Amino acid sequence: MKNYISEVIVQLSSNEASFRAERLYVNKLNIILVQILKHDWPARWQSFIPDLVAAAKTSETICENCMAILKLLSEEVFDFSRGEMTQQKIKELKQSLNSEFQLIHELCLYVLSASQRIELIRATLSTLHAFLSWIPLGYIFESTLLETLLKFFPVPSSRNLTLQCLTEVASLNFGDYYNVQYVKMYNMFMVQLQTILPPTTNIPEAYAHGSGEEQAFIQNLALFFTSFYKFHIRVLESSQENISALLMGLEYLINISYVDDTEVFKVCLDYWNSLILELFDSHHNMGNPAVTAKMMGLQVPLLPGIVDGLCAQLLQRRRLYAGIMSKLRMLMICRMAKPEEVLIVEDENGNIVRETMKDNDVLVQYKIMRETLIYLSHLDHEDTEKQMLKKLSKQLSGEDWTWNNLNTLCWAIGSISGSMMEEQENRFLVMVIRDLLNLCEITKGKDNKAVIASNIMYVVGQYPRFLRAHWKFLKTVVNKLFEFMHETHPGVQDMACDTFLKIVQKCKRKFVIVQVGENEPFVSELLSALATTVADLEPHQIHSFYESVGHMIQAESDPHKRDEYLQRLMALPNQKWGEIIGQARQSVDFLKDQDVIRTVLNILQTNTSVASSLGTYFLSQISLIFLDMLNVYRMYSELISSSIAEGVPFASKTSYVKLLRSVKRETLKLIETFLDKAEDQPQIGKQFVPPMMDPVLGDYARNMPDARESEVLSLFATIINKYKAAMIDDVPRIFEAVFQCTLEMITKNFEDYPEHRLKFFSLLRAIATHCFPALIQLSSQQLKLVMDSIIWAFRHTERNIAETGLNLLLEMLRNFQASEFCNQFYRTYFLTIEQEIFAVLTDTFHKPGFKLHVLILQQLFCLVENGLLTEPLWDAATVPFQYPKNEMFVREYTIKLLTTSFPNMTAAEVTQLVNGLFDSRNDLPTFKNHIRDFLVQSKEFSAQDNKDLYAEEAAVQREKERQRMLSIPGLIAPNEIQDEMLDS
Repeated sequence: MKNYISEVIVQLSSNEASFRAERLYVNKLNIILVQILKHDWPARWQSFIPDLVAAAKTSETICENCMAILKLLSEEVFDFSRGEMTQQKIKELKQSLNSEFQLIHELCLYVLSASQRIELIRATLSTLHAFLSWIPLGYIFESTLLETLLKFFPVPSSRNLTLQCLTEVASLNFGDYYNVQYVKMYNMFMVQLQTILPPTTNIPEAYAHGSGEEQAFIQNLALFFTSFYKFHIRVLESSQENISALLMGLEYLINISYVDDTEVFKVCLDYWNSLILELFDSHHNMGNPAVTAKMMGLQVPLLPGIVDGLCAQLLQRRRLYAGIMSKLRMLMICRMAKPEEVLIVEDENGNIVRETMKDNDVLVQYKIMRETLIYLSHLDHEDTEKQMLKKLSKQLSGEDWTWNNLNTLCWAIGSISGSMMEEQENRFLVMVIRDLLNLCEITKGKDNKAVIASNIMYVVGQYPRFLRAHWKFLKTVVNKLFEFMHETHPGVQDMACDTFLKIVQKCKRKFVIVQVGENEPFVSELLSALATTVADLEPHQIHSFYESVGHMIQAESDPHKRDEYLQRLMALPNQKWGEIIGQARQSVDFLKDQDVIRTVLNILQTNTSVASSLGTYFLSQISLIFLDMLNVYRMYSELISSSIAEGVPFASKTSYVKLLRSVKRETLKLIETFLDKAEDQPQIGKQFVPPMMDPVLGDYARNMPDARESEVLSLFATIINKYKAAMIDDVPRIFEAVFQCTLEMITKNFEDYPEHRLKFFSLLRAIATHCFPALIQLSSQQLKLVMDSIIWAFRHTERNIAETGLNLLLEMLRNFQASEFCNQFYRTYFLTIEQEIFAVLTDTFHKPGFKLHVLILQQLFCLVENGLLTEPLWDAATVPFQYPKNEMFVREYTIKLLTTSFPNMTAAEVTQLVNGLFDSRNDLPTFKNHIRDFLVQSKEFSAQDNKDLYAEEAAVQREKERQRMLSIPGLIAPNEIQDEMLDS
């Protein structure tokens, strides 16, 4: 064996010239050799390292290739083989390699101390880097390795590889045992770094003009500092003699953070966020010594003297980082990422354009930067305000004016909304908004004005509390938004409408009362100039504007004023609607014109927008157009059906038919929106549901599949969810119209009519929840169709459909259990349901349904135990043995089912599982854990991502995090907080 390994290695690299020429070939042979060793362990493993080291000492060329083989070996065993090798085998290989590592360690140190060959030194450093993360720590800290590495740091050819090795060492965290060595390494590193990269260097500029190697050095330097500080900053803080070196390193990292490279900035930002969060938590919990002590790893409870000392230590630490935090505030302000609400961006040609697609990476970066800046703001509000206002004054003076500088500043100002005390926020915002409005007045150029407008809109949209408290500012801002609605620069109008809607939602009450110094409420003034205000807006922007005004009107408590405002708001679309209906009464063909169809669609969309914000108070308006709207619906439906029936290829895809269908869908959407938003008033249902039965339901049943609108299903699901048991008498007719024909559409495969699928099962669930007695009246054949469709639904791989099917099934099980038909239903369907649920539970495609699978199985197992089932679940004709109780039969049936399905599990394991399920059926957490353990134990789930099995726990954790964020002012933006007291 020894001769074989040595011979292979020597043959691979004996001739230097051929070794260089055939490097790719040699690399491939290296990989093959490592694969043989990995998979033929331990037969070849024990003598391999000694053979390799022996071969390496014969020549530098061979040594270089041996280093490449060792690096490959480390990567193959510990990086790339996690899915191929068992953890036990990896552990054994690691232990074996550890025992042989002394030879590798000696070889590396020998090469680094004796060789002058650059390629060999680089190969050795690269090999060390691969081993450093897992070798015994003594080889690093109790040898000359660190000193040797630091000697190579100043050498340009080996600098980056050395820095990678030092970063790997900095990333190790095994307690305080090697603190002295870490401090020594850091101080020696900082001395050398000042020579290589003087502290006065403009690092962003050097990076921009540097070579690939020089840029890689900056990247590696960021990784080194962030890794070291993440695990070892406390040891540097603890000694006064190390403070200057620590602060200098942090200064380097701040300068690196300005480098114009996304990946470098991400590395820096991740660390800054963790450091500032730690400092903030200490500050935030100053009044809770137990929490603070726990964060610092101290024992609790604490004696009073120790508590005082702890508080003093925390204050001292905060003072230590005060200068760094101030510079970090400026960094966050200067580099703030673009928030989602901003629609106006600078393209690659330097033009200001409307954003066409959201960049998710930028949104994630904004979230982290926003959080970091809020923590920094809490740690020193005055410094945050001072830096922002100073930078804003430079924009006004022109000293620092650029689009990017203004953008990042305003994004930063908007991001800290809610983090200041109200009085300070008011003072700050008065100055900010005043300066931004002045900047808009004095700056020339359409692009410049578009950028300033975008920033004004973003900032004011983030501070509803300020606007509610300052009517004059609120009115000025809204009037400015109306100005921007006439600005045709791409994106400005959209952002103006979005910001107007956001402000109205949070300040709506302010617009319907007569403010000091005003003659009438603002909403009345707005309605008088409505036509002028919306004159330059696109249809979708007009819809948004109408929705905003609907919110204002909804805040008016006087019914007469409310109806008057609504009438004035809808005057323009109603006038146009009246003209169209009048013309249609003279000649129905008028409605067939495509321009008329588009106008009808636009009027309906406007109505839907107002209904969504006005709710119940939209009644007078929808009553005005309802019957005419149904007549238009019926006529357009007939036109669609006749077009498709003519047999023209792709008739349903023509622009004309699509336009007609858009009107039908919008009609259904308008009715559904109104009924859903309207308060629970039975007379509204009685007024609107009966007239829809034939024009809507009958039309659905009569139509060809391609002409059926899925919105019909969601509309009637909404109606049943809204009016509940009052709809029982109508369910048979609904069922007759939609059930059979929809099932035929959606059960041929899993792809056709995707919208009909989810909405159909949502309708079924509404019926099962609120009109269950109507389901009992179904024939056995009809009920079988319902149950088959439910099983089909939860088998579906589309998550929403499967989840709706499971919820529907759970509803049915509970309702039948409480009904007089309990025995009849469960005798027919119990075993089928159990078998189907276990099938989707264990097939690995339906993991998101785990919670509901568990609840259904628990329901079934509890049912057979509580005595409600008085008839046997087994078929006496096929099961000759008579069981004393259903529970015994179901236990045995379940054991057989799982034993057959999982031959890799023993009968004893399955029996233990089933017994555990029955024993824990009344304890949901334990019951769930039994099933979870079973899934992980089975081979199907063993090597997969099983996070969906823990979705509930993750949801609980997310809610805890949300509560933590709510406790810190500003962390959740004011616009995201649902607050009923906003308009007070």
